[in-house]
Amino acid sequence: MRRFIKPVLGTLLVVLILLQFIHPERNLSGYETHGIQTRYAMPEDVKSILKTACFDCHSNYTVYPWYANVQPVASWLANHVEEGKHHLNFSEFTNKKVALQNHKMEEVIEVIQENEMPMSSYTLIHRDAVLSDAQKQSVINWAQSIMDTLKARYPADSLVLKRRG
Repeated sequence: MRRFIKPVLGTLLVVLILLQFIHPERNLSGYETHGIQTRYAMPEDVKSILKTACFDCHSNYTVYPWYANVQPVASWLANHVEEGKHHLNFSEFTNKKVALQNHKMEEVIEVIQENEMPMSSYTLIHRDAVLSDAQKQSVINWAQSIMDTLKARYPADSLVLKRRG
């Protein structure tokens, strides 16, 4: 059994070293033409909260920690950011249909109320992203104000997300 450990560990080490030469694309475009703040008011306190707790995974600009340069962590982070942007991208928000915008604000409220966001895997390392009750309420109030704006601007049936049959 012992004679197999050295070759296995050696192979594992070689694989880990080779992985360091693979670098996933970084989320650094900063493209904000369709950013949520281009159409909807965003109070400074909410902007600060979102920048600290949400934008790394839910915008077109991620602030990467040092360990994002180490594989396989770099690939895991890239996948995590891509998945986060798939669910909600504040940088592309106004490029979506108003029904989807309304739905996304409903989801923002829901995930904050249920303590699903920010994710614990994120707040474990980013302790400043742990939201106080007051911060949660600020974001919830802001999301609700966007929904109220949409409700005042558009017919009710245009705010309902149509299910694909």
